[in-house]
Amino acid sequence: MSHAIGFFTLLWIFMGECIRIGVLGGYAEDNYPASVLEDAHLTTLQLLTKYKYPGESHQVTTEDKYVLTLHRIPRPGAKPVLLIHGLEDTSSTWISMGPHSGLAYYLYENGYDVWMGNARGNRYSRGHVKLNPNTDRAFWSFSWHEIGMYDLPAMIDGILEKTGYQKLSYFGHSQGTTSFFVMTSSRPEYNAKIHIMNALAPVAFMGNMKAPLISIGRMGINVLGGSYELFPHSYIFFNQCLTSAGMMKTCLRFYWQLVGKNREELNMTMFPVVLGHLPGGCNAKQPQHYIQLQSSDRFCQYDYDPKENQRIYGRSSPPDYRLEKITAPVALFYGSNDYFAAVEDVKRLAKVLPNVVENHLFKKWNHMDMIWGVSARRTIQPRMLKLMQYWESHGGANQNKTNAPPEMEEEEGTTELVLETSTTITSEETTQRPGVVEEKDDVQATDEGDHEEAKESLYETTYSPVEE
Repeated sequence: MSHAIGFFTLLWIFMGECIRIGVLGGYAEDNYPASVLEDAHLTTLQLLTKYKYPGESHQVTTEDKYVLTLHRIPRPGAKPVLLIHGLEDTSSTWISMGPHSGLAYYLYENGYDVWMGNARGNRYSRGHVKLNPNTDRAFWSFSWHEIGMYDLPAMIDGILEKTGYQKLSYFGHSQGTTSFFVMTSSRPEYNAKIHIMNALAPVAFMGNMKAPLISIGRMGINVLGGSYELFPHSYIFFNQCLTSAGMMKTCLRFYWQLVGKNREELNMTMFPVVLGHLPGGCNAKQPQHYIQLQSSDRFCQYDYDPKENQRIYGRSSPPDYRLEKITAPVALFYGSNDYFAAVEDVKRLAKVLPNVVENHLFKKWNHMDMIWGVSARRTIQPRMLKLMQYWESHGGANQNKTNAPPEMEEEEGTTELVLETSTTITSEETTQRPGVVEEKDDVQATDEGDHEEAKESLYETTYSPVEE
């Protein structure tokens, strides 16, 4: 589940209390670069234009008639990659930290045709052939199940048709991983269209979720019920959190209570951009479905009531998703301080998925560090690129430990990780789970200079225009 559920609910509840310590005026202008504040108010395509990258908008229509928008950093003829955001997020999440940090920019600079999807219900995908999201409640009748069943297939098919390729590589964060697991387990023919799936903060099982304040968000969702728009895009949090230093500290405190606290990976200079682009909009049924997963400790379809379940599923309880049908190579990347994608739950997921090709735990990282962390460009992004290039070139043939990607060597003078491919899998494990790479833990930097460099980078503007 994404950071969004409790974060936005709690901020809304406590905003009146917190505003008393705020001092209205020029706090934002006095403490943040004008360019950062501008980025907070730009759309995905406007950000690409500002930093001199090509940008396109494409629409696809799903089988159930939702009209979705994909944003593209086009490189015609190059291999396509699809990036899917988390709950209450949008395509902008892959570029909001700027060209020197954003994953979408990194993939484009390494020769890829980059497509960033927007799930139904967010600010960029509010279209439907017949329904109006502002007046027709029937528009808001989906959870992330429908995103996996209809949105992802429509996006993948549209991209492959446009580019002429037969397969693409996939990157998902949080809900972007959940919906992928739904698609490839429920519509297994789509496994053949994926080179590799990079799962960032993967969410399926949620029995060990430990967000301290999520119970408040759960109460709000349960009281209000499902099938309505939850937190459409607005600038309320940007406007309120940037009224004073005290207010910003309060917003950060609630934010960390939801996603996990990791000050080392947070770029404070860029945090206003996050506040400007979130919330991105979703349906209340999406977080409600996640809450059901936590309560049931299962990865299953939406639970209505026994009578409605019987009508829809032919049984009184919702069926589990058949994760054993996911044959596409999956790389798991998760953090030890992630309050949503708990380590225990990801380990459980890794044991069920039949083709895990990477299982990497980053110590201290929280739910958002995978995409916004200050060290992501020199740690996780090169590893994902290397894995993707390997699986694209090998095509998934002979998927076993002897066909694993080569080691990534440590770069002198940096905190780059030595991500070795383990070969300590027992013969029994190899037989049961071909292609599985043993779980690896991140190694923390020990050089004092490296720590100081990372500390300073928290307050740097980690972007600059790209040369034309």
